[in-house]
Amino acid sequence: MTELVGRYLDAAVAHLERIRAEEGENIDAAAELLAEAVEHGRRIFTFGAGHSSLAAQDVVYRAGGLVVMNLLNVPGMTGVNVMPAHLGSALERVSGLATTTLDLTPARSGDLLFLISLSGRQVMPVELARHARDRGMKVIGVTSLAYPAAVSSNHPSGTYLKDNCDLVLDSKIAPGDGELDHPGAGAPFGSVSTIVTSALMQSVTASATAKLADRGITPPLFRSGNVDGGTEWNNKVIADNAERIFYAW
Repeated sequence: MTELVGRYLDAAVAHLERIRAEEGENIDAAAELLAEAVEHGRRIFTFGAGHSSLAAQDVVYRAGGLVVMNLLNVPGMTGVNVMPAHLGSALERVSGLATTTLDLTPARSGDLLFLISLSGRQVMPVELARHARDRGMKVIGVTSLAYPAAVSSNHPSGTYLKDNCDLVLDSKIAPGDGELDHPGAGAPFGSVSTIVTSALMQSVTASATAKLADRGITPPLFRSGNVDGGTEWNNKVIADNAERIFYAW
């Protein structure tokens, strides 16, 4: 292993250790909101634009995950699946796209939205958070609180995602999203934001699962389709929770 690789892995571990030390209370609060939503039959959605979508997708339709997590799939926002790729970045500045998508889902008052945006500065996450709350939804923002002190908001209100949520999980990623440098590179590199944000989402999901089990409620979990009986199990749990699943139409 090179010294540079060691530095990258050390940076990722250090961020995870900081999350464990500083975000435990917020993770527990988010897990309680998630557990309550599952217990009381509410709908649950996740959203992130661009690379933030990776963490939103990471808790949807996967082994060990809660069956009732749904991706809010805004056109052009899922990863880097549009051409040219920078169109996705431009769409984050377009008003009305995400809110219209939310309005066309079965989301209703009392439902829960996990909204992921590293900087929290763009029009789309701020507008979506405000709109979801206006509709009576609970919004958990997953963002870096380091960004608002360093970058301006692109939303007309001048606010950031952090200002428009019921609860915030702070990824603590520094502006620029690069942990490494090299004299010949010309720019920072070595992002750990996806690792940290996915760890936050998985931590909340794991904690909510345990809370449900502690209350005597069997959590609606997927099993791996690559183990014997997994597909049959998954077909049943999807059927049992069909009224809150919107990716199996």
